[in-house]
Amino acid sequence: MTISADHTAQQPAAGRATSPTADNTAASENAASEAVRKFGITVEDYMLPARHPIQIVGPDGALNAHTEQGAQPGHEYGLPGDAELMAAYEQLVVGRRVNDQNSALVRQGRMAVYPSSHGQEACQVAAALCLSDGDWMFPTYRDSVAVMARGVDPVQTMTLFRGDWHGGYDPAKHKVGIQCTPLTTQLLHAVGVAHAAKLRGEDTVVLAMCGDGATSEGDFHEALNFAAVFHLPVVFFVQNNQYAISVPLAHQSVAPSLAHKAVGYGMAGERVDGNDIVALLAVLGRAVKLARDGSGPLLVEAHTYRMQAHTNADDATRYRQDSEVAEWVAKDPLSRMKTYLTERGLLDDDGAARIAEKAETVAAQLREGLGEDVPVDPQDLFKYVFSAPTPQLKEQSAMLADELARDAASATTSEESAR
Repeated sequence: MTISADHTAQQPAAGRATSPTADNTAASENAASEAVRKFGITVEDYMLPARHPIQIVGPDGALNAHTEQGAQPGHEYGLPGDAELMAAYEQLVVGRRVNDQNSALVRQGRMAVYPSSHGQEACQVAAALCLSDGDWMFPTYRDSVAVMARGVDPVQTMTLFRGDWHGGYDPAKHKVGIQCTPLTTQLLHAVGVAHAAKLRGEDTVVLAMCGDGATSEGDFHEALNFAAVFHLPVVFFVQNNQYAISVPLAHQSVAPSLAHKAVGYGMAGERVDGNDIVALLAVLGRAVKLARDGSGPLLVEAHTYRMQAHTNADDATRYRQDSEVAEWVAKDPLSRMKTYLTERGLLDDDGAARIAEKAETVAAQLREGLGEDVPVDPQDLFKYVFSAPTPQLKEQSAMLADELARDAASATTSEESAR
């Protein structure tokens, strides 16, 4: 982007021929300039995050004074509506119950692995609620609560973690990418979907989720750079939970914040308290609107904390202290929101009981669904690799079929001999 000394985009000289690439760049410049004019700030102030993370409701559940919310010109946010806040709280309660239930199912052997988002549920819920029906979300392996909040059946959401060969749900139907273990690959998929939507003229925004560890991957750079160059409607949502498995953020980056990385790609960045769902709804909601209105991609960094181990296979005590965890217990997003809603008169005992009952219903659904035995067909190993099986796959399939037939014949012979 070319910006003059007075912070306005420079236009091509009259009569100068422009290429498609130049046209695309000009459109990007115009959109950025429009955003700058709208907020009455400089390009630098538009792109750089606020000096302090946006926090609307403090850890004690009280509404912060406007001067304490981290707002500054161009980074000011209003309160979400009461109905939106109540819907978010309900999803928070359900998400916390799901996290705890799944941890129990892992110990019972009914799930192979589960990366808990206990303590990060506010990020998960806000990510889902800020999108419209036609938008896409690309989650990480830790974002199961976000997938459920997007409307995917709980049992289908957890199918992958049971160890099945498939993801459990139809991504095209729900407009939710399949959760997977490879780190950061979903960002490239997100950018590809956004590019396709733009070429088709669709009114689609894509929310691309990742963790702080993902920002150290090459795919992160490639996704952000492509999205910025082609001016795509993508919101990159970084959940900074302080650790990339066992590696603390200080050993990954010395940037002032991960949100500051946005300016290097020519996009706007913002920081927000990831345990304050009121602020998350406001910040992500505006980011999605800006992307939809043509302002290009944006990056939002949420400061949060992974309260439990990376997965059930991890021992978090090897790399962090209990005192550190205790500090974040006091910032819990669920208790914070409950206090805020109660003090405002939006939540009473009857309402809290109704929401808790719904959460228990979802937990029971998970226990029942994940407790069922799933029929296994060994030939599924070969059926869904390619639309048309290769000669090698056909050969391997035949070998397996022959081996299974011989095993079955041998078992029949042994039974007959034993009679």
